[in-house]
Amino acid sequence: MANIKSQKKRILTAEKARVRNRAVRSELKTYVKKVRAAVEAGDKDAAQVAANAACRKLDKAASKGIIHKNQAAKRKSGVQMLVNGME
Repeated sequence: MANIKSQKKRILTAEKARVRNRAVRSELKTYVKKVRAAVEAGDKDAAQVAANAACRKLDKAASKGIIHKNQAAKRKSGVQMLVNGME
């Protein structure tokens, strides 16, 4: 453990951020899974609604620096391709 007061504080805040970021990343995976489940079920309307929600969450995570903006764009593209690939 650090002896410097500011470093002790940084350790605590970094841990809070780590836990929060981990929760958000997990939530992103859940939203993408909802899209995949709707696509497999063949429900295009539900898949589009789920894709819109997933894209919104991905954009928000990218804007807060939890994931990189290019990573968010890649995931959004993949989600939308799944929905567009439905017949």
